[in-house]
Order: sequence, then structure tokens, then C-alpha cells
Amino acid sequence: MKYRIVAAVVVIVAAYIATITLYATTGLGAPVALVQGTPSSDGTTVIVAFSDVHAVRGEVVANVTVDPGDALLDPVTHALTQDLSVTIDAAATPTLRTWTKGSTPGVIPVTVDVVGESSEYPFDQYHSGPIAIEMTVGNGGVPTRVAPYFLDQTPGWTLAVEPTADGAAPAVYQLDLRRAISTAAIVTIIFAALITIAVLALVVSVQTARDKRKFQPPMTTWFAAMLFAVVPLRNALPDAPPIGTWVDVAVVLWVIVALVGSMALYIVCWWRHLNPTFDKVK
Repeated sequence: MKYRIVAAVVVIVAAYIATITLYATTGLGAPVALVQGTPSSDGTTVIVAFSDVHAVRGEVVANVTVDPGDALLDPVTHALTQDLSVTIDAAATPTLRTWTKGSTPGVIPVTVDVVGESSEYPFDQYHSGPIAIEMTVGNGGVPTRVAPYFLDQTPGWTLAVEPTADGAAPAVYQLDLRRAISTAAIVTIIFAALITIAVLALVVSVQTARDKRKFQPPMTTWFAAMLFAVVPLRNALPDAPPIGTWVDVAVVLWVIVALVGSMALYIVCWWRHLNPTFDKVK
């Protein structure tokens, strides 16, 4: 018995350490460089930092930072010496931002459209259309495609950015994303808790119905509490999907059925065990 207790403690501690390690390495949202960009001929750099994912809406939120090169800045005021325009083509409608001479460029919030099946949670994967960024210097200048830096700052997701074509000019890119391993681990733990609740309820009700355990009236409230705990646990899933996905059909629905059935069986035990003639019949 002593060795079993020690083994159980070791397993629990190992699972705890593994979960924390997975979250720290894949789910924390620390900045990760996806693509090393190249400054333009005038030294201007563009950084695209993905910060959030709205899977159900098919959107990835990104912040685009434009850092003009020294050739475009006044050495004293550090303001633009010419107009600067940036076009970001990452959604159905491209985003255009223009800074006039004398101003200072900042951060451009953009939304990248992605396509995927949110119903496959937590194994859903998404990909974007072509992502291209062009920069225009001065009035009537020729748009020039730039090679931006891409950063991943999304907690709970694993992103990859790949060029869609090879060539001398900066490429057009595509974003691919899937949920991090840490997210799948958390989902597994929560589902294990839900299944454990259902199994415990079945064991208690069946053993009571078989007269292996004495009926305890306060236990009826325990069944009700476990039933009402299902929805909060389900909604505690990371970036919980809308009701009706396959996880609801495969796990949550049957946990509810098991709990309701167990509670109904326990009520039958109440009806039978509290019958004034029950002890006489036995």
C-alpha cells in the first residue's frame, strides 16, 4: 500500500510538471520569430505581430509596425521627410494607411481572414489567403513590396508563415495555424474530469440500487451539484467552441445523460428504501 501511495504521488507530480512545461513552451504566448524579414532599400522595416485568434469568426488579429529608415526621417525631429503609404493585403478588403510629411508612423491594427473548421475543436486548423505588404514613398511613387518580419504572440496557438512563391522580389505569404499541444492537454484534463464525475455517479447509484450501500438522502443534492457543474467545466475549455461541436456530442452530451440517469436511479432508490415496508420486506 505504501508503494502504491508513493507511485500515485509521483504520477500526479509528473503530470503537473508536464502540464506546466507544455504551457510554458507552447501556450504562454511569448514572442516567437516566424520569418526574418529584410529592410527595404531605404532601410524601412515592417513587423507583423499576430496577437490574438478568433477561430469561430475566422479572424487573426495582428499589429503591423512600420519603422522608417534613416533616409526617410529628419535627423533632428525624426519625422517623415516624405509621405509614406503602406497597403496590407490580408483580408477581403486591403488596409491602407498613409502618413503625411512631418508625421511619425505607428502601429496599424489589422485583421487577417483565415479558413478552417471550428467544429473540429481542439484539433482544428486554419489557413489564410495571400498576405502581401506594399509601401509607397512620396506622392505618385511606385508601390514596392516589402519583406516583413513575422512574430507569433498568440497564447494557445502554433503559427507558421510560409512564402507562397519563390523569386527575387519579396514573396507573398500564407499563414497556417493550429492549437498548441498545451491546449489539447488542458482539454484532455477537463474531459477526464467530466468523465470521472459521470463514472462516480453511476457507481454510487448502481451500488445503492443493488443494496451494496445504504441509501443516504443528502446524496441526492450531490447528484444535482455534479449535473450543474458540467456546463461550467465545459465552458472552462480554452477558447471554448460554440455549443454543438463534436466534443459536445462525443463527451458532454453523454456525461449529462449518465448524470441524469444516475440521479433518476438514486431517486428510485429513495422511493424504495424509504418505503415504510422496506425493512419488513427484507
